[in-house]
Amino acid sequence: MTQTSPPGPTEAGGDQPSLKRVMGPGLLLLFIIGDILGTGIYALTGEVAGEVGGAAWLPFTIAFVVALITACSYLELVTKYPEAAGAALYVHKAFGKHVLTFLVCFAVMCSGITSASAASRAFAANLATGLGLDVGNGVILMIAVGFMLLVLAVNLRGVGESVKANVVLTAIELSGLLLVIVLSLTFILGGQADFSRVVAFETSADKSVFLAISAATSLAFFAMVGFEDSVNMAEETKDPSRIFPRMLFTGLGITGLIYVLVSICAVAVVPVGRLADSETPLVTVVQTATPGVPIADLLPFISMFAVANSALINMLMASRLLYGMGKRGVLPPFLSKVHPSRRTPEAAILFTTAIAVALITVISLIPDSPVVALLGGTTSLLLLAVFAIVNVAVLVLRKDETGVAHFNAGRVLPVAGTITCLYLVLPWSSGRPVGQYQIAGVLLAMGLILWGLTSLSGKRKA
Repeated sequence: MTQTSPPGPTEAGGDQPSLKRVMGPGLLLLFIIGDILGTGIYALTGEVAGEVGGAAWLPFTIAFVVALITACSYLELVTKYPEAAGAALYVHKAFGKHVLTFLVCFAVMCSGITSASAASRAFAANLATGLGLDVGNGVILMIAVGFMLLVLAVNLRGVGESVKANVVLTAIELSGLLLVIVLSLTFILGGQADFSRVVAFETSADKSVFLAISAATSLAFFAMVGFEDSVNMAEETKDPSRIFPRMLFTGLGITGLIYVLVSICAVAVVPVGRLADSETPLVTVVQTATPGVPIADLLPFISMFAVANSALINMLMASRLLYGMGKRGVLPPFLSKVHPSRRTPEAAILFTTAIAVALITVISLIPDSPVVALLGGTTSLLLLAVFAIVNVAVLVLRKDETGVAHFNAGRVLPVAGTITCLYLVLPWSSGRPVGQYQIAGVLLAMGLILWGLTSLSGKRKA
């Protein structure tokens, strides 16, 4: 299949205006940090400790390394092709197969929507808990849907407003994690912590240490996803080829360090069994480090803002991804429609919000369904599969000379990224529950149906 050159700012959409470049290095760094931080670290620390015991820092470290390897491949591609469509664009350029491009596009879009949907459900539950409201599933669902409509309004206002909201929410969620670290260090320096737990492996009887670490890393990886979203902001970033590598490495390094410190402090302050049994592990850590001090009451609300940030950023990215594919003609062209004055991809924003609301509603109505766990696990599953394909694509595209100075990931890192991502996808190595594969399978099947309809529509226009 002959590759065409990327369309210019207004080619694909006729007289459509281009996206506005509003993000400099500072906003891009905060965007990356805010997108990675969020639901994962606030909810998964106890579960990771339950898999490996006190060495909970190790799975977070491994997840960081896996993310860093794949980030190098993304950096080569985003500096080589600074366009909004991200992974789907790279796969299309590498393999030229519309069905594969559409599946990758749909998988990435769904990962953003499942992550935002999980975050909105967690937001609703945290709001009810923080206010002491005793409400049922129906009210929680209504709050979650209402929150998604609020995210829709912010997104439609424009990326400038969305990024400003991200700055505020990132500061709040960072303050919560720093609060955990500072109060834990006070407890540790007072000689009350047990550091022997930090190096103690404790696994269930049916798992070897190696399998337990693999399962824990699969859990911890959900806390690391988000770095890949930044490439979809390439068309709204000033001089992306120059600032992306430095900001992405800095953002990953900061979040990775915070995760390791939080996990070390958590197991040093709280016994592993108690930490693993807690639904709010970081609140338990603060309560143990500062007994009788009501400051721990702030953490449910800080957590609420953290998951709100996750929802905002993921919906922002899902809409930009669809806009990019609509602009290139891989998806229906109406998705590339840009608001004439605000210059936001309004059609893509409305489309992704409708899917998110439907997803929250359907999963929430399944009796006894662990909504957040299912949607969060499905997010990391979909993204790891996409990461494996992107790592292969960067090697295929080495022969494509664009004449643009760009980052080079070498040959070893993309191969290592492919192997590690596939390893964390496989059920016998990742330890994932079957439900995550079932949800991902249904979503991808829907994608194939939509791709078929899009192809038929394209033939009719030909």
